[in-house]
Amino acid sequence: MQGCTMKVPVAVIRLPHGPDGSSRGFDPNSPRFQALGPASLSSGSTADLEQEQQSRVTLRERYLRSLSAMVGRPVRFTMYERVKVTALFGASDIDILNFQVSELQTPLGIQREALLRCSDIIAYSFEL
Repeated sequence: MQGCTMKVPVAVIRLPHGPDGSSRGFDPNSPRFQALGPASLSSGSTADLEQEQQSRVTLRERYLRSLSAMVGRPVRFTMYERVKVTALFGASDIDILNFQVSELQTPLGIQREALLRCSDIIAYSFEL
């Protein structure tokens, strides 16, 4: 084949396997896994299970309504290292891992648009 050039291969990044060896990344001994795992659901009676599920539904609904109420409002975020920032809340991703904000006021200046990782946020508040 004339004029055919070989393209440079792209390296494939292989992520390490999770602690259980199935690459799911969840440690079955972690408190979070045990709290959310199926073993915690089967340990109680049916009435306890239904009450716990209803409580989770209520808390989840309240949290999602609060996210909806924050849209377009100024929100004060307390981050690690005692950093406090203010921004107009825009949206959250589906897993609620990141917040999209506008007019982020930081100690170094104003950022027009930004993504805040929820894992970096200690607390946030806004007025209704």
